[in-house]
Amino acid sequence: MALQIYNSLSRSKETFEPVHPGVVGMYVCGPTVYGHAHLGHAKSYVSFDVVARWLRQSGYRVRYVQNITDVGHLTDDADQGEDKIARQARLEKTDPMEVAQYYTRSFYEDMDRLGVERPNIAPTATGHVPEQIALIRQLVESSHAYVVNGNVYFSVQSFPDYGKLSGRTDQDALQSGTRVEVRSEKRHPSDFALWKKAEEGHIMKWESPWGTGYPGWHVECSAMSMKYLGETVDIHGGGMENKFPHHDCEIAQSEAATGRPYVRYWMHNNMVTVGGIKMGKSLKNSVNLKDLFRETDPMVIRFFILQSHYRSPLDFSEAAIRASSAGLEKLQDTRQRLQNTMPKTGNFDSAAFTEKFTAAMDDDFNTPLAISILFDFSKSVNSALDKQEGLSTDSIAEAAAFLDTFAGKVLGVVSACNETSGHESGNSRQTLERVIAILLDMRIEARKNKDFALSDRIRDMLLEAGVEVKDTREGASWSLKTEP
Repeated sequence: MALQIYNSLSRSKETFEPVHPGVVGMYVCGPTVYGHAHLGHAKSYVSFDVVARWLRQSGYRVRYVQNITDVGHLTDDADQGEDKIARQARLEKTDPMEVAQYYTRSFYEDMDRLGVERPNIAPTATGHVPEQIALIRQLVESSHAYVVNGNVYFSVQSFPDYGKLSGRTDQDALQSGTRVEVRSEKRHPSDFALWKKAEEGHIMKWESPWGTGYPGWHVECSAMSMKYLGETVDIHGGGMENKFPHHDCEIAQSEAATGRPYVRYWMHNNMVTVGGIKMGKSLKNSVNLKDLFRETDPMVIRFFILQSHYRSPLDFSEAAIRASSAGLEKLQDTRQRLQNTMPKTGNFDSAAFTEKFTAAMDDDFNTPLAISILFDFSKSVNSALDKQEGLSTDSIAEAAAFLDTFAGKVLGVVSACNETSGHESGNSRQTLERVIAILLDMRIEARKNKDFALSDRIRDMLLEAGVEVKDTREGASWSLKTEP
């Protein structure tokens, strides 16, 4: 089956066909860097990380662009309010660029701990003001935008398809009274700002053909995505909350400028809830990643996120985290058991599991189903290892390669060098294995001498140190316990 992606624009699954065969241009809306990352960020960027990983695993060359918004995002997400970064700088009594740099570093620290691979290109809004000015100028010259008192607005009436992604019309926006502020200088209440005049005392500002000011929030993504990926982007991702107005505005300004379809496949991840209630700073239930990592292994968080489909809500609870920790430990134990087991004669064929895993991921990146297949695989492998004939060298290698590829390279939760969440270097890992092997040999010798007290003491001391020993008919095996 060919890869199917749910396209938010058509509201249906479609067979994936990039503009250029074998090459994928992928753009995902990045964070506005005025605070530490939270669980909502983690869901979005872990989800799209797996999308990029699966595309690469499927043979595509992926250029993944994810922006950093460090100017222009106002506090009401539209044309009014204070710049979010400037506001944070005022609260912290520092410079807006220092705020942006600090929280950008913080964001990447958290994403690194979650195993999120860095994008190929991470452009900043402040670093691409000339490109934004050029796009705005093009829209003004083609009468899709107009200038009023140093502000530049996009005319939604010049683009009849405005709102086609979200399904919201101009009239919907007027009646809702949300996000759209009626301004007398606008020709139409739904027109949105491309360029804002800098008021006195505004720090982040640039010279433009329309005077000193700064770009609106929406224009940066159009300018940067088209600069690096061309006029038509294969995949554009972001949160569902960005459909309106952000992505509707992106479509309008981009297609008005080029006359070409802006994005082939729109992908939107769903929200995070806490006890069934949408997570948000205003509700004081936002889960800060740095706080969460103090209590929970980041790999458990990643695994927890992937157990929910990217288009489904993710409900956070301590019980769900505990369940994810236990589930991940089972997969890690299986991978480690394969590494430590002695080859025998039994055979194991992973082809059917590979086919099922591939079908799950090709069905709109169905990670919950893919993970259930990993559990089935793990159960089958352990059952084979428990048999007297065990597994042959080739079967062990095949089973290990399956987990390294699909649980490791694709989902990013388990791999040959990740059984202990990546905390040990290769050398220290080898040393650890030698020490444990010595202790287990001592334990075997104690049992031969019927010194069961010493045998039990070695086992208990290893357990206290985080190493669990299991006695089977084929001998003792061991695994490192993960934190609950």
